[in-house]
Amino acid sequence: MLSISNLNQYYGGSHILRDVSIDIPKGACTTILGRNGVGKTTLLKCLVGLVPIRGGSLTFDGKPIASLPPYERARLGIGYVPQGREIFPRLTVEENLQMGLATKSGGGKVPARIYEMFPVLKDMLHRRGGDLSGGQQQQLAIGRALAGGPRLLILDEPTEGIQPSIIKDIGRVISSLAKGGDMAILLVEQYYDFARELADQYVVMSRGEVVKSGPGSEMESENIRAMLAI
Repeated sequence: MLSISNLNQYYGGSHILRDVSIDIPKGACTTILGRNGVGKTTLLKCLVGLVPIRGGSLTFDGKPIASLPPYERARLGIGYVPQGREIFPRLTVEENLQMGLATKSGGGKVPARIYEMFPVLKDMLHRRGGDLSGGQQQQLAIGRALAGGPRLLILDEPTEGIQPSIIKDIGRVISSLAKGGDMAILLVEQYYDFARELADQYVVMSRGEVVKSGPGSEMESENIRAMLAI
């Protein structure tokens, strides 16, 4: 679904991403792990067009996208849930979800499955986003990204600051979407147990480079937890 090849990015004179190459397949969850400051969020911003790449290539479903602006990438089917959620606090839950339909010609209705995945959103349709708890806001951010019907869903640390019960709910949704077979999931996560449970394949980054990758089933035998603690 998405092919990242020899991607490089700099901030000033600092080489932030170094020849990063990752293939993100459809019908699977690819998890990127690494400590703070290794370039994970910068990589995601490059993928959605918020930060231009300085070298390498990005191909989505066979089409080069490195020169496309963010809204064109969204129209192609790339959904993004940023770190910190970034919902619209003064808009209602319903209005936030409708913003996810912006890439669809003529708008449309919020898909019913969003409310099936996150029932709390249906219960709070007319409440302002800023009045929700952190966990509810995270569910709203994921729901907003899913409303547009993406073929690739990118999530940046969705468990950050979230209570355990909602982490489990989010995990079930991500697992269900990946198993559905028609969507690719790219998950950046620091919570090792959450990542291990969901990963069909994993990638470990350090100092802007991919230093380890493999099937999610091998994360324990490869002692990936220890790599993240170094």
